[in-house]
Amino acid sequence: MRMMAVHAHPDDESSKGAGTMARYTAQGHRVRVVTCTGGERGDILNPKLEHDAYTLANLHEVREQEMANAAKALGVEHVWLGFEDSGLPEGDPLPPLPEGCFALASDEETVPALVAQIREFRPHVLTTYNERGGYPHPDHIQTHKVSMKAVTAAADPHFHPELGTAWTVPKVYYDVSFGIDRMLAIHNALISEGKESPFEDRIRQRADRPQRTVTARIDVADYFPQRDEALRAHATQIDPDGFFFAVPRDLERRVWPWEEFELARAEVPVADLEDDLFAGIEEEQDSPSA
Repeated sequence: MRMMAVHAHPDDESSKGAGTMARYTAQGHRVRVVTCTGGERGDILNPKLEHDAYTLANLHEVREQEMANAAKALGVEHVWLGFEDSGLPEGDPLPPLPEGCFALASDEETVPALVAQIREFRPHVLTTYNERGGYPHPDHIQTHKVSMKAVTAAADPHFHPELGTAWTVPKVYYDVSFGIDRMLAIHNALISEGKESPFEDRIRQRADRPQRTVTARIDVADYFPQRDEALRAHATQIDPDGFFFAVPRDLERRVWPWEEFELARAEVPVADLEDDLFAGIEEEQDSPSA
């Protein structure tokens, strides 16, 4: 079986569904991460590197190597879609996005690029972000739009036939990386043990936000080490003493050993709550769309 995970920036794959990808590669499935941008405009979020002269001067190349290291840790294939990071605009009013960036690119530029990947790899499952982008970064919202349009276009034999034989993706999911149920479960367990919780502010911020509908829960506790190695590989983005490593892994394994997903579309019957993203897909469903 084949799974494609479409992400906006290098490091997104390691914080969203990384355990699931590591699990599937360990089981012998193929997983391909498609990264839409190079992360060129990302800030250095690790305080240990924020003044490092080499990193500051060579951020694009550094992030490319970080991505290669993360892919190796997860056992996944990786391709760059080749678009330019849009950055995260800040201020009131927000400044305009930079010319030529991914978030401003037209469907005529972006959709065929991803269609080519879908038709070449022929994924049985594709994961991406919801209509909010998971969070409202312009590149994440654009990733959602491009992913959903490309899934539809890839199945249409009249859409750019030179890009390969049409392919229908049987199942598409949105990542639910930091669902409120997960945050509450871990937060309450930490507080009950007299430990500090990294989720207090996030829980407060999401109090009035509509909850996503979780339709799949994948047990990834045995793949926390691969996920954590991939996170650490993105040294410019992930502080090894920071948020992502603030929860003791034995507590996480006990309280919340899962990664969650929300079904976006399916061409096969789907249970109300799945424990395998490939569920319902027969291996003979491996022929291109007519």
